[in-house]
Amino acid sequence: MDIGRFVVCGEALIDLLPAGGTPDAWFSTTWQATSAGGPMTTAIALRLLDQRASYLGRLSRDAFGQQLRQHLVENWVDLDLAVSTPEPTSLAVVSLDEQGRASYTFHFHDTANFAWRPEELPALEPTDWLHTGTLAAVVEPGASVLLDWARGLPGGISVDVNVRSSLIDDPAEYWRRIRPWLQIVGERARAGAGGMVKASDDDIRFLARGSGAAGDPEELMRGWVAEFGLDLGLLTLGPDGAVAVSASDAVRVPGRKVELVDTISAGDTFMAGFLSAHAADPDDLTGALERAVAASALVVTRVGAQPPTLAEVLEFQRAGA
Repeated sequence: MDIGRFVVCGEALIDLLPAGGTPDAWFSTTWQATSAGGPMTTAIALRLLDQRASYLGRLSRDAFGQQLRQHLVENWVDLDLAVSTPEPTSLAVVSLDEQGRASYTFHFHDTANFAWRPEELPALEPTDWLHTGTLAAVVEPGASVLLDWARGLPGGISVDVNVRSSLIDDPAEYWRRIRPWLQIVGERARAGAGGMVKASDDDIRFLARGSGAAGDPEELMRGWVAEFGLDLGLLTLGPDGAVAVSASDAVRVPGRKVELVDTISAGDTFMAGFLSAHAADPDDLTGALERAVAASALVVTRVGAQPPTLAEVLEFQRAGA
């Protein structure tokens, strides 16, 4: 893969996490405002894995937006493509179950992330690899603007489906919004620029209810690869590892046992791990999946979206070899 840089497009937002402590008769509770958002986290994770990464997003000029901007700067992500906006920062209120699995309540109306205008989006080079997905691919009015822009790009593209059913609970409507992105990925793959899609087993089961497809998650991913002409379909299986599906083969790697703190940014970090390794050696799917699983395993041992460095991932892989 001849990649000059990764351009990561999508949301940066604030996750409000319960910070513990004793409430004052429920009049006052304590929350931790953490920098988050799937695409932003992937950009940071790519940079920590020694890749060149530019963040293409709309950052508010409010206090939370300044926090997000500084977080990106301190993690060496290029902000040459970022847009400064007057709209407020998007918020996600996070609930964690007993196993540390996260669910989200979103506050997005008229916020910075989803108000894209065509003139804000840049022309990219053939050697720029675009990564997008999660909320940016489905939340209007910005999603349609991004979709039209992406159709004209010359380089490779990856899309992280990352379903948020608490935002759009109708599988058929979610599938209607995601399907055009799979078509674009397939077009770039057939043109030789490269195209891959990542989804979890839960994501793909949810969307199958809207598309009318049947089968287990791996069969469904095979169906996407065949129907849309993807180079790769990446299927994450939680603690059971991951599978990379191509038109001719499927490569599997097991999960890594760790002490789970929360699942925030697991998929975002997985994708950065895979892209970073795949860019260096496109023929070694097993190695790319192993790095992705290792990076994802490390991030779930930490509170919130705190991806590991390349040195941490390599040490973790050596320790588990």
